[in-house]
Amino acid sequence: MAGAGTRVFISHLAGIAVFDPNGDQVGRVRDVVVSLRIGGRPPRVLGLVVEVVGRRRIFLPMTRVTSLESGQVLTTGVINMRRFEQRAAETLVLAELLDRRVTETGTDSEVTVLDVAMVQSRLREWEISKVFVQRGKPTRLRKSKGEAVTLDWSAVTGFSLAEEGQGAANLLATFDQLRPADLANVMHHLSAKRRAEVAAALDDERLADVLEELPEDDQVEIIGKLKDERAADVLEAMDPDDAADLLSELPGEEAERLLQLMEPEEAAPVRRLLAYQEDTAGGLMTTEPIVLEPNATVAEALARVRVSDHKPALAAQVYVCRPPNETPTGKYLGTIHFQRLLREPPYTLVGSIVDGDLDPLPPDTPLSLITSYLATYNMVAAPVVDEADHLLGAVTVDDVLDHLLPEDWREASLHDGEPHGTPHDEVFESEATHGR
Repeated sequence: MAGAGTRVFISHLAGIAVFDPNGDQVGRVRDVVVSLRIGGRPPRVLGLVVEVVGRRRIFLPMTRVTSLESGQVLTTGVINMRRFEQRAAETLVLAELLDRRVTETGTDSEVTVLDVAMVQSRLREWEISKVFVQRGKPTRLRKSKGEAVTLDWSAVTGFSLAEEGQGAANLLATFDQLRPADLANVMHHLSAKRRAEVAAALDDERLADVLEELPEDDQVEIIGKLKDERAADVLEAMDPDDAADLLSELPGEEAERLLQLMEPEEAAPVRRLLAYQEDTAGGLMTTEPIVLEPNATVAEALARVRVSDHKPALAAQVYVCRPPNETPTGKYLGTIHFQRLLREPPYTLVGSIVDGDLDPLPPDTPLSLITSYLATYNMVAAPVVDEADHLLGAVTVDDVLDHLLPEDWREASLHDGEPHGTPHDEVFESEATHGR
């Protein structure tokens, strides 16, 4: 355990691993829970919010933390795996204190909170001792010309006040390395106000990636709080199938207004997807598979597969078609799996190794038949072709799973990390509540 007087900055705890007494990893730290106190007394640190397998968040009391050194947290005893629920008198440091505008008492000037530090007293109780702040007006970016200083907790006021327009630069900097799905998990657990502030601070591409991982209710809430022009930009940055799914959840007039604001070439594939039934191949497909002409070489095909923007399921195979190469394409000739590309010389023309024996899916193919098709032929994606042999898109296994799982599976995953009806009270259970 860090010794008495050792200072630990909260942002440094974000994402570090938590281990049990046997050395097995339990999860990762996502936030710190504190209790604000009256009379200018430093807040007491109650415990850590730890994300365990399945993205469930649990509470780890500080009384069970034995060490905060060497970039890891060590615990003692069994851990209560019941889902963490924030109480009214509790404050989450990363989610609610970072980026807050408070007042420096010595100068009565406003400063922005960049970080806070906790320290263990001689009584082995952890409390917030220092506040790392930036003087001067805040900017959208983390870096600013303002002076950054560390102040005693007693040297600032305003943490107990409701914060308007808090910003999110420092919160996002803390979670900068998170994958979109993990950042979506963070955002889902924020208040609606903080969620809107984080969305406003993200760039269009990052927000688009995160929206694709959020439950539908969160997607609709966030897109509804963006200005129409920016909402259209974010929809353009999303995969067309995900954008279509989101627009289908909006009122018809609102969806049409956003489609009108999108660039015509970006809106066109989304409109095509909206024309199909949701649970058919046409409604599930993405309109951006990897398409090559028959005179392209294996080397060119592999170069396209290596592009990092392609999701793994889409990069598992390429589709050979006559021009045009954008969907709907010219005549569909067949598919080449990634493994076949690896077995052929780089100069080989893809038209000579195409697999044309496997029938593609018509756009009206129902979900049950799509599932059987992928399972029968051990595929992670399948071409969707119209009656005129034009490639319209590809259905990937992840899109199929989205529709096979319960409608609220994202919500359940972000909350519990387990299917509905699965008992969890007995798993690593040791206390009746969060351990507080």
